[in-house]
Amino acid sequence: MPGWTLPQPMQRALDLAAQSAAAGEVPVGAVVTRAGEVIAEAHNMPRENHDPTAHAEILAIRRAAQALGDERLTDCELWVTLEPCAMCAGAIVHARIGKLYYGASDPKGGAVEHGARVFEQKQCLHRPEVYAGMGEARAAELLRGFFKARR
Repeated sequence: MPGWTLPQPMQRALDLAAQSAAAGEVPVGAVVTRAGEVIAEAHNMPRENHDPTAHAEILAIRRAAQALGDERLTDCELWVTLEPCAMCAGAIVHARIGKLYYGASDPKGGAVEHGARVFEQKQCLHRPEVYAGMGEARAAELLRGFFKARR
């Protein structure tokens, strides 16, 4: 849309994804907000932290829960540049995130609209509102550039 700009949390998530790429990590950024205020943010850090669970979403959720002093983030929104994987979708469920916004779809590793479709399972204890495709072009561009440079 002409003149349309991305909401600030998604723009920040894209900036974090670029930082992730610059650090040699897969470019994914995540921001947790509550009532329009940024509570926590992170980018992918599995290599730097030597931790396969250090995805942007997991780190941002952990930081938000610590900042708020509560493991339930019911009134929070998660803004992430890439469709969450099964691990991250599970963390979103357990944290009771109210709304999930993500940029690029991930047909290979995503678990929201692809793969396991975690939120659609009858065993799923919580289902956030999901909004896909926000900032998709920039998120996909960051990912393509990152992987192209490594081939």
